[in-house]
Amino acid sequence: MRLNAHANIFLLFDAFLLYIFPAGSFEIAEKEDIFKVVPCPAFIIFDIAAFLEGMTVELPCHCKPEQIDSVVWYYQKEIGDKSTRVLTDFGGTIVTDSENIHSGIDLLLRFSIRMFSLIVFQSQPDDSGYYICGTREGQYFYGYNMDIQKVSGMFVAFEDQQGHPQNNLVMKDFEIFTLFWDWTICDRCNVRGEQRRVGLCYIQSKYLYPRYRITAENVAACGSGAVDSRFRMYVADRKPELAIRSCNAPCYVRKKGFMGALQHMWHLTATVTKFLLRLGKVPLQVHIHALGSNLALACPGAKPHFAVAWDKGKNRMYLTKYLLGNNASMRIFIDFGNHLNIHYVQRNDEATYTCWLQGRRKARFRLVVETDLNRKRKLTDVESIFAMKIIGYSILCFTIIFILANCLKVCSYNFRIIPFLN
Repeated sequence: MRLNAHANIFLLFDAFLLYIFPAGSFEIAEKEDIFKVVPCPAFIIFDIAAFLEGMTVELPCHCKPEQIDSVVWYYQKEIGDKSTRVLTDFGGTIVTDSENIHSGIDLLLRFSIRMFSLIVFQSQPDDSGYYICGTREGQYFYGYNMDIQKVSGMFVAFEDQQGHPQNNLVMKDFEIFTLFWDWTICDRCNVRGEQRRVGLCYIQSKYLYPRYRITAENVAACGSGAVDSRFRMYVADRKPELAIRSCNAPCYVRKKGFMGALQHMWHLTATVTKFLLRLGKVPLQVHIHALGSNLALACPGAKPHFAVAWDKGKNRMYLTKYLLGNNASMRIFIDFGNHLNIHYVQRNDEATYTCWLQGRRKARFRLVVETDLNRKRKLTDVESIFAMKIIGYSILCFTIIFILANCLKVCSYNFRIIPFLN
């Protein structure tokens, strides 16, 4: 009986581990080499890839001969263009640090080669074109026709205000429509938040060029080379879309059953531990900015397709009011890249700004507005107060250590209780 009780305990413990860490987390299996099962076509057919401006794009080289251990990526603005750019060092080893990437730099500084795939950071409309995976000797294996659609003039629909997406343009030989992605998660938890989803321009027609890999329904991105020149004047005026709606999601959802109770106990223990050790406090950054200048704040770790929200103090900065384009004279706004922009910084802009990332508070920014950044520091400045606190705590710690050391010395001398101090 005692043996069976121990066995039951171990079974319950194993079940708990499998619930917390799914079996797939521990699976060790040898994956099939894709390059052995995917033959390269004799004639390059371009995959069509459509993305929104500012997104990070990954283009995998889906096929290559097994004996090829490195690839070269080539770029052409138009198919057959004589000016071809080489996007690798011929060894396929260039790796770019994404933290140092911004949208204004050249394409050659915004790409990375990782495991034969080409990664383009902060994609721009000028990056649209043809990307071909091959070798230094001129062998070509796989190709993409990438369409980066602009965010300027993007059509925005607020569903809470009865906003509707653009109507499809239906003609005799084609139809232009918007293909929406999935909704993001709620950008705030335990308070009213917002969700968004991106829609890109696509065209459906039986008159698409056959050199491009399109779906069975004859659908291609509006800016791709598969679109016949007769239709380009119609797709030129079609903008990508952004749909926004309200949401309300809890920060924590308790699951039912015995495993849910165990997980809830773990959650309560972690919450109390974070509170006691002050581990859950959102980090604070101090920004000192000149009066009348422009400021742009980015949420750490955020990407254009992530759910990001901003608060000013206790005031929620909802997109229905602060999204770029809502008002032509907006001084404070959130752009389509999720950055908080403040033009002509004023005194009343001084506050603590909080950014939410994927439904959780991520960081806080304390904005301090200065008339003259070259003036001498005052004792009332945030940095001065912080420095005085550090100096005060340091003096207090050293004083306590000094007093304790002398107390131990006195006790050892008078009572002989600590021999090694004699």
